[in-house]
Amino acid sequence: MRDIDLNKETLSEKERRNIEILDILRKRGPISRPEISKDMGINVVTISNYIDDFIKRNLVFEKELDVSEGGRRPVLLDLNSQAGFVIGVGLNLTNMVGLLVDLKGNIITKTQVTRPRSTVKEISECVLDIVREILRRSKDYMSNIKGIGVGIAGLINKKTGSIHWPEKVDHYYTYASADVPLKNLMEKEFDLPCLIENDATSACFGEHWLDLGQGYKDVIYMFSGVGCGIMINGEVYRGAGGYAGEVAIYNYKEQDDFNCKPGNSCFIKRWETDLGITEDVKSSYIKENKKTDNLDLKGIFNLALSGDKIAKTALARAAKRLGIKIAYLVNLLNPEIVVLGGGLEEAGEDFLKQVSSTVKDWAFREAAEDLKIVYSQLRENAVALGAASLVMQKIFAQL
Repeated sequence: MRDIDLNKETLSEKERRNIEILDILRKRGPISRPEISKDMGINVVTISNYIDDFIKRNLVFEKELDVSEGGRRPVLLDLNSQAGFVIGVGLNLTNMVGLLVDLKGNIITKTQVTRPRSTVKEISECVLDIVREILRRSKDYMSNIKGIGVGIAGLINKKTGSIHWPEKVDHYYTYASADVPLKNLMEKEFDLPCLIENDATSACFGEHWLDLGQGYKDVIYMFSGVGCGIMINGEVYRGAGGYAGEVAIYNYKEQDDFNCKPGNSCFIKRWETDLGITEDVKSSYIKENKKTDNLDLKGIFNLALSGDKIAKTALARAAKRLGIKIAYLVNLLNPEIVVLGGGLEEAGEDFLKQVSSTVKDWAFREAAEDLKIVYSQLRENAVALGAASLVMQKIFAQL
């Protein structure tokens, strides 16, 4: 087993500096020692001590010389993206994605499968199969793979690695502990440290770490309408036990009494992962004697984009429901940006505009005035890249 502790939460000052220096190199390299010193507000001698250690470990290398304004030209530094590789696996609304990425987040190998059925055992088996396939296709990188990150739905217990997973019985949901100890199984089979994280939290971190690029520090990543990833002042917010971001409440004993129209107080009840879009379209099709065989969420998105009235109406209703829930979160957390992802990106621009206009209508004007609402830039790779990026951050820290 490699010696990186992916469950370590508290960072020392040295570990925080490791992350900050290597992150600057990852995003801005080639860059000189004086520039890093200026960015961090730390003297150049201290920065050089860190850099010298990174160079010895082959994590950073010196590149061509910068143009000098007089005197000795400073040496430029860059992160050696090939110094290590990470596997990321992510579960989306319609599929599951597996990636092998380098230390700059570049995708080396990708595999994806249709989302398996919703039991935690089937999901766990699919995760294991995807990692096996990534490893099979990555023989040239095997000796330098540092860890595995998995973004998955449910409540993740960081101490035990157990997953509380919502399983449906008839029309009721129940949260049951996973029968499969996924983290332990993966570490035993693959001899690699493994990190399990909530899907929305993974995606939120991935957008920040890899692609948003605008310096946003207060972010909500909306994974369907069921859960969200939260970033406050540049740090992922997980809550006291790591369970923050579940935006619904649920009591199966009173589910039948907890139904409502958009905007009523029970609007924070648990939704289907697809916002109820599939069931909405199927019931309308049945009323019009239309076939519903093989009608899935991706197909409904395509129908709406091609002008199907039933599909467009269902998406408009879902956009309003989602917009109202986001408005509540905007009033509560006052983010700079809300990112929609997990598969919703495929719903098209009309869906995004309807969500945005609903948020503007329902949130306080002051909280929503400068708010940006966008689709995930990482799209279907967001959860897998985010899970891999969380592993990278741990690698950067523990050098």
